Amino acid sequence: MTAAATTAAGATPDGKGRAPGTWAAAGVVLLLAGACGPGRPAPLAALPREAPEASAPDAYGPITPIPAAGPLDPARAELGRRLFHDVRLSHDDSLSCAGCHPLDSAGVDHQVRAIGIGGARGERNTSTVFNAALNFRQFWDGRAASLESQIDGPIANPSELGSSWDEVTAKLRRDPGYVRAFAAAYASPVTPAAVRDAIATFERTLVYRGSRFDRFLEGDATALSSEERAGYQLFQRLGCASCHQGANVGGNMFERLGAIRDFFAEHGAPSESDLGRFNVTGRDDDRFVFRVPSLRLVSRTAPYLHDGSLSTLAETIVIMASYQLGRHLPAADVHSIELFLDSLAGTPEGGAGATAH
Repeated sequence: MTAAATTAAGATPDGKGRAPGTWAAAGVVLLLAGACGPGRPAPLAALPREAPEASAPDAYGPITPIPAAGPLDPARAELGRRLFHDVRLSHDDSLSCAGCHPLDSAGVDHQVRAIGIGGARGERNTSTVFNAALNFRQFWDGRAASLESQIDGPIANPSELGSSWDEVTAKLRRDPGYVRAFAAAYASPVTPAAVRDAIATFERTLVYRGSRFDRFLEGDATALSSEERAGYQLFQRLGCASCHQGANVGGNMFERLGAIRDFFAEHGAPSESDLGRFNVTGRDDDRFVFRVPSLRLVSRTAPYLHDGSLSTLAETIVIMASYQLGRHLPAADVHSIELFLDSLAGTPEGGAGATAH
């Protein structure tokens, strides 16, 4: 849960304006034209990059079911799976993307802050890689506009993989298996653009589907218990759905942490990472503004908030109700909302639990 405000407190993707909070989630499809000769791999821009997230029909209300999978190149997805699990993407060959985003653990490491190469601590709590393709921006501060551009961050960050594209591509080019795989999937040598595209293609397969809540939305009245339905009604009535809506139950707008009460005034002096979107735009009114997190996997991705400072979901519901909505919730209401949130996840697709080879 974040704020009940109906206007997102933060810049739009171009950093020039405000993003209105609506029930309809932001669209996330790129349909790029391109013709390919028979038997030749499609160029990078030729394939659909993300499945569309449908706007919310009135029949569904603020939350919509996870959309059907879109077409993705299987060779590129498989190559991306290998790269996602390959420690050679890190400077010292000790850590892969899966090190912080283990697919058999809801795509998170359950650390307060991520641990990078050499035991370095990251600045923020790890977001799940599952359903990331449904987010309108990547990272807590929304600084990356796509899954492809997001990959640059951990590659170069000394607190994460601590490498560079020159180093990564040089390692991969020494592996004949990768040379053949990139030639087959991209008709090109190993390049940063092809590595980005392959990993992003794989990440677009990482979606949780078939949740009990989605079955409820689609007409199965028995999919939720009476207490879970009560939790959903509370979630809407309190205003949580003003920010947490759409297919990903969030991830499609910005909002300030502490919309009603000053969160940081009561939790110690803020650090640079607490400034959120301000670090991207430099605008004073973007201080403490973050991308609203998706709640689809919230019952499985503790700890919570950008700094990992809240260890339980019940505690997080209480804190968010207070600072974002100005409400004190009785324990019974907290429990009902927690039960509702647990119905959102579904079953992982796209290689959960898969290993590197």
